[in-house]
Amino acid sequence: MGKHFHSALAGLLAAFLATAPVRAEKSHPADQGQIALAVANWLQQAHYSRARLDDAMSRRLLDTYLELLDYNKLYLTEADVQEFRDKYAASLDDMILRGDLSPAHEIFGRFKSRVEARVESNKKLVGETKDFSCNGTVELNRQKSPWPASPEEADKIWADRVKAELLQEKLSEFKLRTPEETVTRRYDQALRNVREMEGEDVVKTFLSALAQSYDPHSEYLSPSDMENFQISMKLSLVGIGAVLRSEDGYAKIMELVPGGPADKDGRLRVGDRILAVAQGDKEFEDVVDMKLDKVVEKIRGEKGSQVRLQVIPSDASDPSKRSIVEITRDKVELKDQEAKAELLDVTEPDGKVRRIGWITLPSFYANMSGNGEPKSTTADVEALLTRLKQENIEGLVIDLRRDGGGSLEEAINLTGLFIPKGPVVQAKDQNGKITVNSDKSPTVAYDGPVVVLMNRLSASASEIFAAALQDYGRAVVVGDERSFGKGTVQTVIDLDKAMSLPFFNLDRKPAGALKLTIQKFYRVRGGSTQKNGVSSDIILPSRTDNPEIGEASLRNPLEYDEVAPVVTAEADRTFLFLDELRRRSTGRVAADPEFAYVREDMQRLRDRIEKNRISINEEVRRTELDEDKKRKEARKEEREKRGPLVNAKAWQITLDDAKSGRKELEVVDYERERDKKYLDEEEEAEESEKGKNGEKKKPEPDPIRNEAVRIIGDLIGLSDIARTASADTSKKPASEAP
Repeated sequence: MGKHFHSALAGLLAAFLATAPVRAEKSHPADQGQIALAVANWLQQAHYSRARLDDAMSRRLLDTYLELLDYNKLYLTEADVQEFRDKYAASLDDMILRGDLSPAHEIFGRFKSRVEARVESNKKLVGETKDFSCNGTVELNRQKSPWPASPEEADKIWADRVKAELLQEKLSEFKLRTPEETVTRRYDQALRNVREMEGEDVVKTFLSALAQSYDPHSEYLSPSDMENFQISMKLSLVGIGAVLRSEDGYAKIMELVPGGPADKDGRLRVGDRILAVAQGDKEFEDVVDMKLDKVVEKIRGEKGSQVRLQVIPSDASDPSKRSIVEITRDKVELKDQEAKAELLDVTEPDGKVRRIGWITLPSFYANMSGNGEPKSTTADVEALLTRLKQENIEGLVIDLRRDGGGSLEEAINLTGLFIPKGPVVQAKDQNGKITVNSDKSPTVAYDGPVVVLMNRLSASASEIFAAALQDYGRAVVVGDERSFGKGTVQTVIDLDKAMSLPFFNLDRKPAGALKLTIQKFYRVRGGSTQKNGVSSDIILPSRTDNPEIGEASLRNPLEYDEVAPVVTAEADRTFLFLDELRRRSTGRVAADPEFAYVREDMQRLRDRIEKNRISINEEVRRTELDEDKKRKEARKEEREKRGPLVNAKAWQITLDDAKSGRKELEVVDYERERDKKYLDEEEEAEESEKGKNGEKKKPEPDPIRNEAVRIIGDLIGLSDIARTASADTSKKPASEAP
């Protein structure tokens, strides 16, 4: 793989740097059987697991393919599925290795016929459904449910779902059209999508299912994928700076590119689902059940142009809640992705002022400058640290929330700023060979108290950095119960080169590429970051601490395991005072009203996921929406009466400030507008736009930021006491020393 690897979420729909082969004006398709054989052989020979394409993998492939086609188990019946299992569960492997893809086309043909029949019957139901006074419920997510046992059971499921969709549109405050017209158009779009799928699309889905049967980050990339996503992740991805994935018929936001238009705007969040897209002030177009590449095309556009998105917010308690976000398309400026720092003067309850440094790290970047100027996360953080030390900070917080990773080399070098030279991370390849990656610099840039802040969206390189500092006893890790858990490395294989296709065959379409998992990472003490992630020393209530987020929630993840440790001596964590820090933090969190809100929201979310059903009674739903609105209004009133929970002054330190030695720093609000993307997850969905008159709304408190500041303050104080005690002891005669 080399020195760089993809971030955890970007692997879902990544943008790659390789150059796409140029199509001739007239072209003939590459032999799809040859492509399938090449993909199968690469997976068997080079995938990290070295798993054979045997009967067991054949069964997994069949289930994965069926679920990719019918993700909510709504169109095919148990009889359809059992027929294909009887016919192909033990033979798909042999057929693929013969280059025979007929099962993929046969299964798709059945799925297509079921969709055509279902759309016709559903459109009739739309016209007939008028009564929303029944006391029934509908299942929100059927991915873990059984396939309908019979056509009659499928009819019942769909009757409830049609009613739920109509009620959802009726309750929405942002109506594009009448509920009947919106839902009918949605079914028409689903039918068009299926009918427009050509042979290449079917094979792409089937081969992606094959790759994802090995692990969730391996993927077949068709020629059209390679053309659509031939851009760097760190530039203007799909026009607004968002990584999308097709899930449950929606284009779902899986990552916001740091510094991109959507990230800077702050209103879109990971997990938001896109319902409709409009160009400028033109009419919205419904994109539910639309093919993802078509959704991407509608969002992508010229620099300076505007796109409006209608979304279901990730935290919406009711799917009828919508927000409309207007974003100006732009390229991501490198400065927006750089590490940033703040200088905080925090007044503690006893009146003592603590001076704290805060570094926010959006990603682990390297060599990203468009003009060839070298770029380095480590060099930037070191420059910020130098300036922070000049300002006499007593402790440091490194904020890795939402940091999806990036350069492995930078993760190693950045770790070296905080520890003496030594091993940082181990990597094992498919042959079992283990490589130890070490920091070779004996110097330490900062030796004061450190807190590393992370959440379930912290992945890959950020997990390596946090794990190393934790294993060396160098920092207290604070945040969600665990990080994302992506401990694997992918590489991209150009199938044209791999298949050694004739150079002179210029009129042949390219074969695409295979993104392949080839390595797994391990901590210096032997445990993998794969699936389990990095566990926090101090866990804080958080709306992102959701088991539905992370590697373990993906299809077919590689398992956690261990290798021999390369650092065997136990780290001395005595001077991290973890027991005392936890005791103090637990007391504060229990009394903090903001964390009470978070715990309440987390419980509501867990209940919703566990229940997995929603009422199709209009009166019940309106009551729930009204109660939700009153609850949020009450919170706003309580905040206004309460005032700020942390007394702090803040100054911004940019890299320009650090490198130029500028003495006068910009004063900023402690709770800054740029932090809004962390803060307003509980806002009323329809209020997530700017205020009615276009004014920006005041960001809400970030309790996790507040508590991290308190924890580093505690760590500073406890460290001071320990140093003082040590100094006093050293002055005593040897006979009096304990």
